[in-house]
Amino acid sequence: MSTAPTGTTNPRRTAGTRTTASRTTGTRQHTVVDSPYGPLTLVATDSVLSGLYMTGQRHRPPEESFGERVGPEEEPFPEVARQLAAYFAGELTTFDLPLRLEGTDFQRSVWAQLVRIPYGETWSYGRLATELGKPGASRAVGLANGKNPIGIIVPCHRVIGASGAMTGYGGGLDRKERLLAFESGGRTAGPQALF
Repeated sequence: MSTAPTGTTNPRRTAGTRTTASRTTGTRQHTVVDSPYGPLTLVATDSVLSGLYMTGQRHRPPEESFGERVGPEEEPFPEVARQLAAYFAGELTTFDLPLRLEGTDFQRSVWAQLVRIPYGETWSYGRLATELGKPGASRAVGLANGKNPIGIIVPCHRVIGASGAMTGYGGGLDRKERLLAFESGGRTAGPQALF
């Protein structure tokens, strides 16, 4: 996409993902798209993606906070859906979308680091904290990671425990394991592999 959203753009963006730091809400709308992981609710604030939520996701805001439900042809949803489809087909490893990440300064700094984790790789919460310059903050990093409002695109599923163990994931550990297996080439993203 050729234009960055209005507001303060996060200077730590990588891999083409543009983020707008914001704590205020604007005009919201949402749509639902199918995925190998079940329906995904996409939320936009002022026509910029601000949420991607799975069914049954922990920390999923109430439905009424998503704004009016619109068709998937409304901006910015067509490009989001196109890139998600390419990701699930194994054709896209890096998203290039403007994002509006709403949270505290610390949460947004954690989410900005998440997009730096390469496709097919994982980082521990400790490494993520170290990358933030806060090596003793792995627990706080984990809490911020769990409240990521834009799952998959901001890849919080790529963060694991220091021992390599699967740890919490808002979309459920089963989905996290399957996302990581998919990204490492272990499975396809077809429904048979995910449910």
